[in-house]
Amino acid sequence: MASEVRPRVELKEAEELACSLSEALSSGDGQEAVKLCEKLSKLSVPVTVSINSQAFPQDVIRLLVGVEDALSENYIQVTVEVTLGMRIAQLKEKISQDYGFPPVLQRWVIGKRLARDQETLFSHGIRQSGDKVFLFIRSAQAANLTRQQERLDQEQLRFEGIVESMHSMQLLARGAAGVENTAKNPPPPPPKPPAVLPKPQLGWACAMCTYVNKPIRPGCEMCGGERPADYVVPNIYQPSQQELEWIQQERLATLQYEQAQQEERERNYLHLLATEDLNLIPNSTEIECPICFSTLQPEEGIVLRECLHTFCRDCLVGTIVNCQDAEVSCPDNCESKLLDREIQALLTDEEHQRFLELRLSIAESRSEHSFHCQTFNCRGWCIYEDEVNEFHCELCGETNCILCRAIHKDMNCKDYQDDLRIRAQNDEAAQQTNQMLQSMLQNGEAMKCPRCDVIVQKKDGCDWICCLMCKTEICWVTKQARWGPNGNGDTSGGCGCRVNNQPCHPNCQNCH
Repeated sequence: MASEVRPRVELKEAEELACSLSEALSSGDGQEAVKLCEKLSKLSVPVTVSINSQAFPQDVIRLLVGVEDALSENYIQVTVEVTLGMRIAQLKEKISQDYGFPPVLQRWVIGKRLARDQETLFSHGIRQSGDKVFLFIRSAQAANLTRQQERLDQEQLRFEGIVESMHSMQLLARGAAGVENTAKNPPPPPPKPPAVLPKPQLGWACAMCTYVNKPIRPGCEMCGGERPADYVVPNIYQPSQQELEWIQQERLATLQYEQAQQEERERNYLHLLATEDLNLIPNSTEIECPICFSTLQPEEGIVLRECLHTFCRDCLVGTIVNCQDAEVSCPDNCESKLLDREIQALLTDEEHQRFLELRLSIAESRSEHSFHCQTFNCRGWCIYEDEVNEFHCELCGETNCILCRAIHKDMNCKDYQDDLRIRAQNDEAAQQTNQMLQSMLQNGEAMKCPRCDVIVQKKDGCDWICCLMCKTEICWVTKQARWGPNGNGDTSGGCGCRVNNQPCHPNCQNCH
């Protein structure tokens, strides 16, 4: 029991000695202060001595603060109103409250020395307005500061303020004893006000420098970082007059930008329409022809529509004239082709006519089912289909028989072929035509009708053909009639195709 009472008695005595020492120091009584210090030192209790803020000049001065952060090379100077007795810790809280930088990120350099939290501005030589200090803002990542840690620090400050205010309170006994105790012991100094917590601020904190920006700012005011994509401006936020003007100017600038974009689109559209009316598009800038390597000034070269490659006129004309294909490819070895309007604009009328004739000749030679008009020196030709047997040439006006490959006006195929055999004895031309028909029979390109003996051909399609003279249906593979003597549906004769679901020949392609 005695061991528990003694520390309490010593602590109470230490409190009384500390109060007396404070009065002696305040009154300037040095001898009394020395005696009290000796008594207090014998108790060996932890004691802290600090100068009351009222001892410093109370004038408010304007301190010039140079601010720089770890992620930006920009140096910003701000002005802060302070008192000479303000401690560095209080200065950090003021900056955190005014600008949103947590105290743990602040590093103050005053007179080429790193300031500590318990030191005052007066101890660092700050005396008047205009004195300069330096503030370095550390990055949140380097300081290992998270939003959760920041909230915990604020709660800790609030708790310390409450505890400090509770220590300064003194409970007095009721009645006369309490009055006597008050008379014997001087009243304790007034309690310190609790720590002022930073006021809640509306805005978003920059992820790079942790600076709290105003809600409507699209980017950080300090480092230019982007606003979080999920941030929404609170409905309770009321922007200032300056912010309203800034918003109005931003809307006006956006409107002007959209209007300028629309005008540019309209100009481009009109230019595109004007370009579409041109057969040849000239180059707009200086360029080198990739064929002859000559320098082409603006509007001296030709830009191809399909691939936008540019060449000089002479090289394009030479490419077209020497082309041996129905389509002219780009000279730059790309897959694009020259358009007909470009070819016609580049060539003279005579050159263009020769090019068209060459194109027709190439197309005729490469077509599988082409037939040329049998009139001498006629350039007419066609591409026939299986069910078409005659070709009326619009150039010479003659009607060609595709089956006989001849013009037999006022004669059918049988009469023409009979007349051809008679004339072949004395007429050399008829003899050549007859030899051609015989050759087609031998090569299997033609056959004789099994009923009327006229020569018929199969142009394309299935193996079913029909004689133009007697209308007999014939199987091309077996060279026989498809039906018996009674015609369509008579299975007593003919090739017998599909009787009992069997083809008439292994090579038959569905003659029934």
